[in-house]
Amino acid sequence: MFLDRESYLATIRSRLEDNPVVALPGPRQAGKTTLARMLTETSPDTEIHHFDLESPSDLARLSNPELALSRLRGLVILDEIQRMPELYPVLRVLADRPGFPARFLILGSASPDLVKGVSETLAGRISFIDVSGFSLAEVGDEHLARRWWRGGFPRAYLARDDKAAGQWHEDFIRTFLEQDIPQFGIRIPATTLRRFWTMVAHYHGQILQVSELARSLGTSEPTARRYLDILSGTYVVRQLPPWFENLKKRQVKAPKVYIRDTGVLHTLLNINDVAALESHPKLGASWEGFAIEQILSATGDRDAYFWATHAGAELDLLIFHQGRRIGFEFKYSEKPATTKSMRIAESDLGLDHLYVVHPGKHTFPLAETITAATLPDALNTL
Repeated sequence: MFLDRESYLATIRSRLEDNPVVALPGPRQAGKTTLARMLTETSPDTEIHHFDLESPSDLARLSNPELALSRLRGLVILDEIQRMPELYPVLRVLADRPGFPARFLILGSASPDLVKGVSETLAGRISFIDVSGFSLAEVGDEHLARRWWRGGFPRAYLARDDKAAGQWHEDFIRTFLEQDIPQFGIRIPATTLRRFWTMVAHYHGQILQVSELARSLGTSEPTARRYLDILSGTYVVRQLPPWFENLKKRQVKAPKVYIRDTGVLHTLLNINDVAALESHPKLGASWEGFAIEQILSATGDRDAYFWATHAGAELDLLIFHQGRRIGFEFKYSEKPATTKSMRIAESDLGLDHLYVVHPGKHTFPLAETITAATLPDALNTL
């Protein structure tokens, strides 16, 4: 089975026309290298140079990086660039040379905030395209249940069966903790970080209480925050920030936390099959996290928040998209209804529309500006 990722490829081509450096940050195994290969295969008239920075021979070719790269033209691909952060100043120098005949596509498994200095070094010269696993738009609406259960990592989604997908997730978690995290210069025992990651999974969809995580782990709150930032910076955890409106109400100021890939979530929670998920207490939270990731895959996550007050009113997701304020509630029910909390959120936040996203088969109005929508229909409105 092969999935076309033409939307990503078109965006990459467009950004390369306008920027000397384009970055594809995202989690390990999300398909960044495959995207670079697909770009190569569909650009026969472009001179392309590929450097895999996990390859000793390619590292040797870059022993004098400025000299090596300054001689190239066309497209230069630097894969796993977080392993060689000293390249960033070199890219800045080359990007600033008038008429330099090369463009750079850099791939990395850690966010710009985790790889210290990349944003500052290449400010004004670089464009970021976040790469995640397969989206619902890529796999097709008819495969929604499979995409939710298995997650979006290509090898897991395309595995021959659910058992093989589950084994891939277990292997991914182990490799990520034992090999990838140490490559970023982070020295934390794999068992400790897995225990913390599992704790976060139990908070999936909830307002984060770092102090509780710290007490459960038997560590300090600053240490727990550092662990959380590591998992967020490597794209396996999402911290959804709160939105503050100018209201005379006490509003929640802590973020909500999600495991970004539902396949990884189910593995961390030891949910072994779909039947177990359907009876698990985290069923609704799993649906919420899955739907949020699909929406943010379509709109981007720069203007995405949740909202809650200490009096109990809340909104699962608030996005500012194309000049509109759009709210989302996520209900694992085929018969969703309006609630007092929805009405308060709609009024206090001045929403243009509120969608109650559910797993049923039909989209229908609940009120003038509130719609019960299937996930595919909600995505089609964006």
